[in-house]
Amino acid sequence: MTVRLRSHHLLCLLTYVGKGYSAAFTANYDGIAERLGRGEDILIVTGPDDICVPLLGVPEPHCLRESAAERDRLAARDVGDLLARPIQAGTRLQLDAAILAALRKAFSGGRTRPACQGCEWAGLCTTVATSGYRDTRL
Repeated sequence: MTVRLRSHHLLCLLTYVGKGYSAAFTANYDGIAERLGRGEDILIVTGPDDICVPLLGVPEPHCLRESAAERDRLAARDVGDLLARPIQAGTRLQLDAAILAALRKAFSGGRTRPACQGCEWAGLCTTVATSGYRDTRL
């Protein structure tokens, strides 16, 4: 199978420690992290993805806002630069150990953090990154 992800969720996955918007959201996210840990590939999509699914039933989900689309744009640019390949709708990739290590190093160094501006989870993600990514699910 394939996990459908929007670009900025490539960054969110790096620091995911089981916290989220609701129990349904974290249960879904846990399943996605487990699937990726088993080697499933990723298909980059535009707009809501497999992580967003539990939020789509709430009024005015943030995943439909322009701020999420801007995070996607910035993340695609920065992750694409880091991996020396375009990250856009239709791109397929697999998060192997080398790619995860490169992404985490860039995230810790701030190279891929422009997409995180204004995100309510940015403080938690900074704490997780400074702890050496301890307790992450992927």
